[in-house]
Amino acid sequence: MEPGNDTRISEFLLLGISNEPELQPYIFGIFLCMYLITVFGNLLIFLAVSSDPHLHTPMYFFLSNLSFVDICFISTTIPKMLWNIQMQSKGISYEGCITQIYFLLLFAGLDDFLLTVMAYDRFVAICHPLHYTVIMNPRLCGLLVLLSWVMSALNSLVQTLMILQLSFCRDLEIPNFFCELNQVVRRACCDTFLNDVMVYVAAGLLSGGPFIAILYSYSKIGSSICRISLAQGKYTAFYTCASHLSVVALFYSTILGVYLNPADAHSSHSSVTTSVMYTVVTPMLNPFIYSLRNKDIKKALKRFFGL
Repeated sequence: MEPGNDTRISEFLLLGISNEPELQPYIFGIFLCMYLITVFGNLLIFLAVSSDPHLHTPMYFFLSNLSFVDICFISTTIPKMLWNIQMQSKGISYEGCITQIYFLLLFAGLDDFLLTVMAYDRFVAICHPLHYTVIMNPRLCGLLVLLSWVMSALNSLVQTLMILQLSFCRDLEIPNFFCELNQVVRRACCDTFLNDVMVYVAAGLLSGGPFIAILYSYSKIGSSICRISLAQGKYTAFYTCASHLSVVALFYSTILGVYLNPADAHSSHSSVTTSVMYTVVTPMLNPFIYSLRNKDIKKALKRFFGL
């Protein structure tokens, strides 16, 4: 299509994972399985924590919130992708694309903040164990989660409102299976300097800031673990942090790969692969990382199913 300016666009075209028709049934089956595994796994953790009084602690309160957010996060992209494959369509309405961007940013931000809050929880538990119940009281835990929602919602609102001010070209093909913020902005026919600045400012403040906070928390945790004299005590302290560290490493290594790539890399196959990792694979692996390494979750699930 010839480039041009059309502010009254009706839809974008999502190019998806592959344009090969013979691959579409396999892609549909794989992503449907991944979606069901993610929803079922995170739902089990959420139900286990909610139903078991033994898990009504700050750590599992944050974990249940993370599981709920992961279900919402993957549900913003995969159902639409599966629908398009089934209907042999690539279209997503302009309103649907903007809505998808809003909720993607919302739940990605919540993932980010909840991982930071969980790192702070582990910091208090290991570095200040005698004051843990006083510091991590229910009121503070609720406020931390509420603050995470508010900050994520504000960032999402600002970013989507700025997109609404853009006029778009007739080249509306997005080389991905969902409306990724940077790729949508690059379809605009007007100056996007302010949008680009806001994306990187938000990434620095809402991703870089929490990431630094997580690194600081674990530097203090590492120092405290090194001062523990008993080997069993060191192992126990490290074991309580291993699952969270795994999720943090997986989340940041993938999402930063999307937003720190140069502009011309976002249309490449590697960008789509990275997007799959942080929007699909990471939420799917979180329940396995936490449940397989966590005896309390396993016991709660057995009690939940009456085993």
